[in-house]
Amino acid sequence: QVQLVESGGGLVQAGGSLRLSCAASGRTFSMYTIGWFRQAPGQVREFVGAISGSGGSTFYADSVKDRFTISRDNSKNTGYLQMNSLKPEDTDVYYCAASKFRTHQNMRIIAGMQYWGQGTQVTVST
Repeated sequence: QVQLVESGGGLVQAGGSLRLSCAASGRTFSMYTIGWFRQAPGQVREFVGAISGSGGSTFYADSVKDRFTISRDNSKNTGYLQMNSLKPEDTDVYYCAASKFRTHQNMRIIAGMQYWGQGTQVTVST
């Protein structure tokens, strides 16, 4: 069993930056692909990006590719989502997810995801 806890959300002005963290329990963190997703009220959860267990490979949605960076520190059991040049349309609840059975590329498939965090709110003001 893996528990994921996101933190780092908040209110930021357009053009600003935030770094989200995803802290995981357990001793086998490096075996899990970590993904980031976001969801607005009443909307479908959207894939943001993912990182392989080793941290050597990443994959991003086109909408964030040049602005967001995913990383991880396996010694701290923590994944990160660095968000730069934030836009009002980035306002969402952001979730991290973990799976031992998916690659960084097919992590975008939401159905059947192994573990989810509780989410953290990001609000970008104009």
